[in-house]
Amino acid sequence: MNVLVAENAGFCFGVDRAVKLAEQTLAEESACWSLGELIHNRCVVARLAEKGMRTARSVDEIPDGATVLIRAHGVPLTQIAALEEKGCRIVDATCPKVSRIHKIVERAGQEGRQVVVFGEPGHPEVQGICGWCPGAAVVRDMGEFTRWAETERVSPQAPLTVVFQTTSNREISEQNINLVKKLYTNATFFDTICNATSIRQTEARQLAASCDAMVVVGGRHSANSVHLAEICRERCGRVQFVESADELDVQALTGCVSVGVTAGASTPSWIIKEVVNKMNEPEIKKEEPVVEDAAPVEEAAPVVEEAAPVAEEAPVVEAAPAAEEAAPVADEAAPAAEEAPAEAGEKSFDQMLEDSIRTIHNGDTVVGTVAAVGATEITVDLPTKHSGYISVSEFTDDQPGVDINDLVKVGDEIQASVVRVNDVEGTVQLSKRRLDAAKNWTDVEASYEDGTVLEGKVSEENKGGVVINLKGIRVFVPASQTGLGREEPMSNLVGKTVRFRITEVNRARKRVVGSIRSVAARERKEKAEKVWAEIENGKVYQGVVKSMTSYGAFVDIGGVDGMVHVSEISWERIRKPEDVLSVGQEVEVYVISFDPEKRKISLGYRKAEDNPWLKFVNAYKVGDVANVKIVKMMPFGAFAEVVPGVDGLIHISQIANRRIGKPDDVLTVGEQVDAKITAIDEDKQKISLSIRALIEPEPAPVRHSEPAEPKEKEPEADALVYEVSATGEATGIAPEADEEPADE
Repeated sequence: MNVLVAENAGFCFGVDRAVKLAEQTLAEESACWSLGELIHNRCVVARLAEKGMRTARSVDEIPDGATVLIRAHGVPLTQIAALEEKGCRIVDATCPKVSRIHKIVERAGQEGRQVVVFGEPGHPEVQGICGWCPGAAVVRDMGEFTRWAETERVSPQAPLTVVFQTTSNREISEQNINLVKKLYTNATFFDTICNATSIRQTEARQLAASCDAMVVVGGRHSANSVHLAEICRERCGRVQFVESADELDVQALTGCVSVGVTAGASTPSWIIKEVVNKMNEPEIKKEEPVVEDAAPVEEAAPVVEEAAPVAEEAPVVEAAPAAEEAAPVADEAAPAAEEAPAEAGEKSFDQMLEDSIRTIHNGDTVVGTVAAVGATEITVDLPTKHSGYISVSEFTDDQPGVDINDLVKVGDEIQASVVRVNDVEGTVQLSKRRLDAAKNWTDVEASYEDGTVLEGKVSEENKGGVVINLKGIRVFVPASQTGLGREEPMSNLVGKTVRFRITEVNRARKRVVGSIRSVAARERKEKAEKVWAEIENGKVYQGVVKSMTSYGAFVDIGGVDGMVHVSEISWERIRKPEDVLSVGQEVEVYVISFDPEKRKISLGYRKAEDNPWLKFVNAYKVGDVANVKIVKMMPFGAFAEVVPGVDGLIHISQIANRRIGKPDDVLTVGEQVDAKITAIDEDKQKISLSIRALIEPEPAPVRHSEPAEPKEKEPEADALVYEVSATGEATGIAPEADEEPADE
């Protein structure tokens, strides 16, 4: 009988995660509680109970301050709140796929949408989902959905959010989606069916169609196990649904050439192994030879070796249990062997037995010690009668070109996968790279379920996007998910380390799809919210110039774009932003103003300390002479640059000491001349200049004094008296003031 075990039978990621969390918690603490059965497998729950985990049916049963595991199917939000009120330490073992549904329905409820769950109303997962969105409707199929819609008088335009129990049948679910779409125009659908469930159901369908009989291993209260049994019965007439090896009816499989074995997501590998071994037991017993009491040592050894092929018939199940069952047979021969002492140099019976039962098979994982490191291969000592070898190409592909001696040395303990066993030569071909790849695939699937943000280097560009190397696994990123602009070449990403998220995993096809854009968008949104929460006028930001327009430049200050007007780029005159800035340039900017409602921010780039007006007032005052440059002509005068960025006006009346028709009769643009600063308007930041003041001498000041005592006149000194205007300027010469009247 050929036993075929489905590749993906047994624990799914969510169940495996929950059991590991429970074991880890029990290792840290002597006891803990589980709110509801941790997973749908009584054998596993019983094992955990032996280690100290107690199962509670309600929050009231759990004492205050206890450590509580949330079951893999999840619980309502109210129960989590109740545990927090009791001061309990909560270890959330909810499957990430189920947690995603909780977030979807919670958000839908907050938005006022009607949630519809396709699933079993009494299933713990569905009850937990409804606990995150009060008022959710639960239906098994389209018939119940139609009756619910009629009873509740649901409008065709009603906003519906539709989710599915993770263990739902994908084909039926797709049919339901198409039917609901025809009836309701405002319905939103979320694909919440677990990929592991779909793969397991596909494998079960294929095995059932090609095998004489099927054995489905799983709990009868496990929805995904029940669905597997239903799928198998549709394609195979002989199906056994068992929870453990004790329930298996081996006699019912008599005459079957091939038997397929699959298992639900809550079934551990050791239960599957027990079931497969029980199917092989009749064949082992038929082939067991009778060992006489006086049988020599050489005749006892083959008994154990004959057990090896039996284990090989179950490809996914390890051979150790089968070998262990053969051990008692060999043990019966031990007394006889002891009667004949071993000759010098020969192994004892116990040693030969030990070497014999340590059989290994293709696909096994073994641990050995590095014995030698050569140019092309690594020799590994294994705890068996075989010698292990790993070619350099099968050691790793993460660091091509690196000397193998830098990666491994003699004495290192190494774990590898068995590629090929040669019993004749006693050698085993091993591969560390394949084992690492299998582990990496598990990590990738876990990252997909958790939505973890990863980092990897872009290794190449292809027709539709780029490829990221993630621990030896190729992750394809479509062009639309690279985050690049339409005109930006994808080759710009090659060689760069990027942050991305896994969006699709198909292990069977070795296909992994990722998105750089979604991570960048989410991070940008988070940064934007932080900016708007902390923004204030005058705050300084380090930004990057994103784009240019004729009137300014847009700068990213961390998730938000602000605009720097062309007038705020430089204190000097510029025609366009490109005269000072360039796209991609890192700049320091400050907030001038912002509008949270319109989401607009005005930024400044020019620095206050670079203000040319401040430089001018610190260097000059009224009455100073400056060497200025003529920059512009106007009918009423000429503008001259005093310092870069500050101009003064030379009025036409102050250009020359004579009347002129227009400024360019005397001056030319670009000419350097000396001018006197005659006035400064601080408020309007205006300057008056004069060239004429430097050409005409200043009038002599007129002194006014008190009348002096009469004394003898000195005609030479008092001969002339100046007429003085109201401003103190001399206007002419007057007759002598003290001239005596003429004699008659």
